[in-house]
Amino acid sequence: MQRALLEDVEDGRRADGGAICKEPASVLEHQRRSDDELENQMESTVQFAPTPEQQRSIVRRIDRRLVVTVGAMYCVSLMDRANMSAANIAGMGTELRLEGVKYNTANLLFFIPYIIFQPPSTVLVRRIGARLHLASITLLWGAVTVGMGFVVNFGQLAGLRVLLGFLEAGFFPSCVYLLSTWYTRYEVGKRYSLFYLLGSVASALTGILAYGASAYPPHAPPPSSMIMGHLAGWRWIFIVEGVLTCLLAIGCYWILVDFPDSKRKTWRFLSVDERRWVIDRIQKDRGDTQPSPFHLRHFLGAGADWKVWAYAVIFFNTTTMAYALSYTLPILLVENMGFSVGAAQCLVAPPCAFAGIIMFLEGYWGDKYRVRGPIILLNMLLCLIGLPVMGWHASPSIRYLGVFLFTAGANSNVPATMSFQANNVRGQWKRAFCSATLVGFGGIGGIAGSLVFRGEDKVTGYKPGMYACIACSILTIMLVLLCDLDFYCQNKQAEKGKLLESHEVSGVSSGGWTSMQMQWLTVYSMTSALLGFDIRIDEA
Repeated sequence: MQRALLEDVEDGRRADGGAICKEPASVLEHQRRSDDELENQMESTVQFAPTPEQQRSIVRRIDRRLVVTVGAMYCVSLMDRANMSAANIAGMGTELRLEGVKYNTANLLFFIPYIIFQPPSTVLVRRIGARLHLASITLLWGAVTVGMGFVVNFGQLAGLRVLLGFLEAGFFPSCVYLLSTWYTRYEVGKRYSLFYLLGSVASALTGILAYGASAYPPHAPPPSSMIMGHLAGWRWIFIVEGVLTCLLAIGCYWILVDFPDSKRKTWRFLSVDERRWVIDRIQKDRGDTQPSPFHLRHFLGAGADWKVWAYAVIFFNTTTMAYALSYTLPILLVENMGFSVGAAQCLVAPPCAFAGIIMFLEGYWGDKYRVRGPIILLNMLLCLIGLPVMGWHASPSIRYLGVFLFTAGANSNVPATMSFQANNVRGQWKRAFCSATLVGFGGIGGIAGSLVFRGEDKVTGYKPGMYACIACSILTIMLVLLCDLDFYCQNKQAEKGKLLESHEVSGVSSGGWTSMQMQWLTVYSMTSALLGFDIRIDEA
């Protein structure tokens, strides 16, 4: 019939001089081709059913292109953010005359734009794509880091720290959001752990780099292999790390992948069928792969859920302790435990390596046995054991053992909290809002962490800082148990057929969850173990 219609159109064009019916013919031909392409695509999608081995191969490819890439970018992010303490020990404070509170002020200025610009970043990454967004800001903050190697006064340093905070604001929440869209609830914990594990390598590398740079006095020439002029050793910390960041950003632009539902092409990655399979399995697991149209009311409405703020406070407590260690651990090793400056810079690395092992094992265990809450409780228990040992034992060696426990508990709790939040949030825009608030409170924790171990507390052995970290650990335990109790009640309602949440899930009516009844992930939580009940997850 369509062929006959095209022949009629062709006859009409010949009779009328050739131009009048040309457009309708092309429209019909385009429609025919589109229908054929759509039919072929649908047939291809229906026919594609990967074997278990093919499924594992697809997930491994996603791991290589996504987790490893953003983990490497996060590594340089932490290095570029935390190199202030390394440079200060290597002579920056003396050369720039950072007396009084100037050094602390330069650290704090980073977090002002870092906190303010995090919420809109999760919207922006959806608009322009993760690959362009993350690679661009990484390249720019790498250039800023290079510039910090040439500052000559406190004003220039403070200005670049503000600019660095603005550029890095969009990175971490965007990575958390991006990772959560590619993996199921039972896969994301291990990926978050690996992501943060690669980032934690920065802590060890920064200390070792500081030790190498501190071997040169503030105005000594650099090694002969460095071709630039007579720059102080601390300046090379910024320059080398900044150049590495820029090179990594350029490479990651071609390697990093966008969101699963993105129409943008990715170089040598998944086929159309494989990408469709990824979307389908996430849809089956969570039912929120397709974002609804953005509405500010829906985006901000996620804040009405009290658990969103509970996740944020848990993350605030965690980052307060983690940043306190990052800012002052070398100082504590020198002034509170009696180690030399060079030894303290090197002794930062082993606890960070131990923390990396713990966080990866926890991520693997959490995904395999589908647990989230108990991991956070375990980490806080490590902190509650490590802090008293670190602060009150008479032997420096035993105190250093406490550093291992405290570092492992505080740092491992970062990916654990991310998984705890990501597994219990549905809806793309709510997920974006939660990622922004989570990391925003993490930035506030950075400000608090810079004030935990204060210089005036040296005479007391930094005991007030120890008490503050103990309080953060106890509050985190209370919040996790409260969330678990609420999840238990929610799961009981789901088992009775009652509806949970109502909007922004593709295929679900505005009335709420009907066919899927996806339940909250707190399987075998500490609360269930204590009270004798079992929280289950529907996998249908």
